[in-house]
Amino acid sequence: MLSSQIAAVLPTDAVLNGLVAIDPITEGKLTWTPLFIILAKVLIVFVLGLVGTMLMVWFERKVVSGMQNRVGPNKAGPFGLLQTLADGIKLFFKEDLLPNRADRIVFRMAPFLAFVPAFLVWSVIPLGGDFSQNADGTVNDGTIKIFGQVTRVQLADPPVGILLVLALSGIAVYGIMLAGWASGSKYPLLGAVRATAQMISYEAALGLSLAAVLLSSRTLSTAGIVQTQDRFVDWNIITTGLLPFFVFVVAATAELNRPPFDLVEAEQELVGGFNTEYSSIRFALFFLAEFMNVITMSGVMVTLFLGGPQGLFDIPVIPGYIEGTIWFLAKLLLFLYMFVWFRATLPRLRYDQLMDFGWKILIPVSLGWFLLLAALREFANGDRIASMRVVGISIVVAAFAVGLFAAALNVSRKNREASSSLSPVPTPSASTSASSKGAAN
Repeated sequence: MLSSQIAAVLPTDAVLNGLVAIDPITEGKLTWTPLFIILAKVLIVFVLGLVGTMLMVWFERKVVSGMQNRVGPNKAGPFGLLQTLADGIKLFFKEDLLPNRADRIVFRMAPFLAFVPAFLVWSVIPLGGDFSQNADGTVNDGTIKIFGQVTRVQLADPPVGILLVLALSGIAVYGIMLAGWASGSKYPLLGAVRATAQMISYEAALGLSLAAVLLSSRTLSTAGIVQTQDRFVDWNIITTGLLPFFVFVVAATAELNRPPFDLVEAEQELVGGFNTEYSSIRFALFFLAEFMNVITMSGVMVTLFLGGPQGLFDIPVIPGYIEGTIWFLAKLLLFLYMFVWFRATLPRLRYDQLMDFGWKILIPVSLGWFLLLAALREFANGDRIASMRVVGISIVVAAFAVGLFAAALNVSRKNREASSSLSPVPTPSASTSASSKGAAN
């Protein structure tokens, strides 16, 4: 009797398969071979994340030094490749300080809230696979065979994979905010407030540019998004009209606290930012999370806009699944160089410029472009005459909206000027003047 009741509330095999079918290898009977393959994929993603972060630090220092006519790392290992490892060992053995007024539990937990999400994003990014087009016009789904098991060159492909990326990027905000709050000092708290406001502001523009990609791909699966970009003309950087790509790059740069949006660590204003009170391995975790996020966000942009492992042409001799990984790494390196180039050339913005650019330019532009793409898909559906009609109406509506927005900004500016002119200018009182004279004497 009890066994039948337990069997009634337990999920069936079909439900279990639906819950765990984030990889084709889990759809059948889970034997030792699929289990070892999954564990190997977890280990590979973990190792690649750490090694990639170490190489990214070296790559940035080398490229920036070349742009500034300096030498860069050249002592530890060949070409200075082990310099990052030496820095990590040094930080690991430094004294781990804990402020007296800090919240001990939250202070220790905050670095992991910034570091772990950067790792987890890698789990849903397709790192390779065969997405080539067959002779009959169908597109391969990116699966490969390993030891007779069908799997993907990614750790997992949940049906809502791209939403998982957004959720994990939001968790990183908590790590920064809690780090500043738990330090028990006003300077890290100010840095954390600025960092949180910056990341939340640009998260909206990033989400709207991502919505344009989802509208074009019609799927939330990262592997599905890659599969829809089987040709160069089908890459989302083209099908979405370039603008969402540029908005995503700018918003991602601000999300990563990279120059020219590195106001989180503006030393002239904030001492050292939210991590002022951190040292030793906890500071290293924030450092690693920052550089790892650069790699993961570059991988996300490659997946969303540049076809992921999809190539421009077939590389002779090399198998399809290895060719996809080569193309993915080449595109990834392109974005990494772009971020380093930004750091070496662009000056830091003022904080008011940062917020104005995010709220007054990026969000309205990305929202308007998304509405235009949705209108073209809904009312035009490939018809040239209908498309021209939709674009014409959209231009009129956009001009009217820009006029209203400019008028609202003008009224707000005049109200600020009027309020500032009406407020009395403080003058030093007689007692204040006397006390200042006495202090001078």
